[in-house]
Amino acid sequence: MKKSRAIIGLIVVVLLLAGLGYTAIFGLGSDKSGSLSSIDLGLDLAGGVSITYEVGDNETPSAADMSDTIYKLQQRVDQYSTEAQVYQEGTNRINIEIPGVTDANAILEELGQPGNLYFIAQTDANGEQNYSFGMSAEGGEENFTYGYNLNKTIEELEAEGSIVLKGEDVANAQAGYQNSGTAGNQEPVVELEFTPAGTAAFADATTKAFAAGESIGIYYDGEFISVPTVQAAITDGRAVITGMSGYQEAENLAALIRIGGLKLALTELRSNVVGAQLGSNAIDSGLIAAAVGFVLIVIFMLVIYRILGLAASIALAFYVELMVILLDAFEITLTLPGIAGIILTIGMAVDANVIVFSRIREELARGKVVGEAMKLGYQKALSAILDGNITTVIAAVVLMIGGSGTIKGFAQTLVLGIIVSMFTALLVTRAVSALLYGLGLKNEKFYGKEKALKLFDFFGKRKLFYLISCGVMALGIIVMIVNGARGAGALNWSLDFVGGTSTSVTFDRQWTTEELDQQVVPKIKEVTGVASVQVQTVSGTNQVVFKTTSLDLSKREAMDNMLESDFGVTSDNIAAETISPTIGREMLRAAIISVIIALFLMFIYIAIRFSNYQFSLAAIAALAHDAMMVVVCYALTRISAGGTFIACILTIIGYSINDTIVTFDRIRENMGAAVRNSDIGGIVNKSVSQTLTRSLFTSVTTFFMVLCLVIFGVADIKFFAIPLMIGVIAGTYSSIFIASPLWTDMKLKSAGVQPQQAKKESKPQE
Repeated sequence: MKKSRAIIGLIVVVLLLAGLGYTAIFGLGSDKSGSLSSIDLGLDLAGGVSITYEVGDNETPSAADMSDTIYKLQQRVDQYSTEAQVYQEGTNRINIEIPGVTDANAILEELGQPGNLYFIAQTDANGEQNYSFGMSAEGGEENFTYGYNLNKTIEELEAEGSIVLKGEDVANAQAGYQNSGTAGNQEPVVELEFTPAGTAAFADATTKAFAAGESIGIYYDGEFISVPTVQAAITDGRAVITGMSGYQEAENLAALIRIGGLKLALTELRSNVVGAQLGSNAIDSGLIAAAVGFVLIVIFMLVIYRILGLAASIALAFYVELMVILLDAFEITLTLPGIAGIILTIGMAVDANVIVFSRIREELARGKVVGEAMKLGYQKALSAILDGNITTVIAAVVLMIGGSGTIKGFAQTLVLGIIVSMFTALLVTRAVSALLYGLGLKNEKFYGKEKALKLFDFFGKRKLFYLISCGVMALGIIVMIVNGARGAGALNWSLDFVGGTSTSVTFDRQWTTEELDQQVVPKIKEVTGVASVQVQTVSGTNQVVFKTTSLDLSKREAMDNMLESDFGVTSDNIAAETISPTIGREMLRAAIISVIIALFLMFIYIAIRFSNYQFSLAAIAALAHDAMMVVVCYALTRISAGGTFIACILTIIGYSINDTIVTFDRIRENMGAAVRNSDIGGIVNKSVSQTLTRSLFTSVTTFFMVLCLVIFGVADIKFFAIPLMIGVIAGTYSSIFIASPLWTDMKLKSAGVQPQQAKKESKPQE
């Protein structure tokens, strides 16, 4: 490449970097689209809307009906934000918190009236019309969308048996596509799935309606939302509604059917705009932490990798700018778990560069010239980068599809981050390094050489490493057992998991979250003995909501007395309600199932790619090790384990598997020269030694980001970052000292080779 072309290329890179930076900070156009300020933030960072519904007619619903209703509402409100929360308040109330929005009335209008969905036969047993098109009637209300009117009251229809199904008989409703009959064309439809009881009832109703050439109207919230003609008797519990003008109409209809498919009829009790749970300083401190962490990574990369480090730093700047723009473009709600996903992908972006750079320096040490070394470095590093990232993407996609709430938001951020990091690491870094090379920076002193490899006997000392891990885990288990026995709980579960008490307090003035954290929260902790207090301010009022783990009567009275004596709040301005966990059993079950499926798919992928199932077993065992280490951290520190607890474990699993796969990739490469099973111990020692600096350097850069959160973050962010930091250390440890030796043990056992013999032949050679 001519120097003039390299100069022009670098100018273009700088201009692109500046342009993307401007877009990321200030956005495009008056709506600030794509800017940092327009990213949707979660309740913890920016607040949102809180809506409380009450079960109608003062009835006391069953626990099963409340649980089912909450789960279905959660699916409904996920359209506004993956970080929306739905939980029970008291015995007959359901609270919905939707981040990133401020217009409660608009949300209420779009959400509709939960419950009251009916499938109505066109005619009754006497052949009289239950509803008609474009005609007024006593019983119904005119629907201006479809023009159908109800000719009788719902009570009359129920009494005569004309209501063939209710919303609770619908198991699921989703928008989709089906072949329209024209070659290559597909039309949008709504796909319905019924419960067993609904299947039988719908089979009878559609058999009658099809024979008479009639329709079955879907009536929701006082109006008809669809009146499809029955085109066949449907007996398998699955139906399709056609005639949609577009996919959006199908999606809207499916959403209405889902929200109407609740067992309980709900009425709105109140709606409020609530402030950020972490306070306004959380965003500022987070940005400071990100900036400092980024600078530390740049300095580290420049010192270690010189010219290549400069190229990687420029690519990392591209990554940050693209992530800001795309987070806004895809309307992904950013919360603490989302920040964890970004931290993980920053580590993976740096890791991809480190893998390549290590390979380049190895080739330089073998005597290759810089240009050829760069080409070979990218070629040899590609498989490790792809395998590590694809394995993590598999897990993230499964979590995104099967998870809900916080887990789905984390997975979305992770998938996006991995794609962007792959682009910047493999394309941008390579292009910039080629331009710098073309500029005349061709001397190998600008790139450095890999030092002579010193082997360490990882395999021979594996029992010591196993013992260290087992000892730490045993300590954690003992602490959990002791804490559980004395009634404190194995872990310090937050109200996300165990529910608690919501205390609404109306002060004589408006308080900021920061003031509450400094003056009120410490006193609440003192008189109640709780470890964590979640604070929400209500916009435009003096009302504040304090959420804690469950408070008994004596603790509630102590809190009331403190508020009255210290802050002048009278008892009639204090109201306490018991609230259910925001992470319900169904959500937790969905998360566990998703994780199991993800691990299974990762197991299959690794086994296929490495043609050896022992690699898969060793990788999964290492992941279990790292997850347990995070749990131990929570147990020993008694940090509150809430929604971020799940995100923390998922982050470490994603981080660890990437690190482990890179080491396994080097083992696979070195195995090509092995002719005897007894050489495996030596191959593992060599492979782990070759990737040791890469593992450490990647851990250092990721550690920088997490450490900055600990130093600069607000209290809740610190408590989230500490277990994450321990997890990074554990993930690095398992990749180096656990995964590969464990694979070796399994491999030797299957080959019938004694570990003692392998140990003798695997001694490090100077």
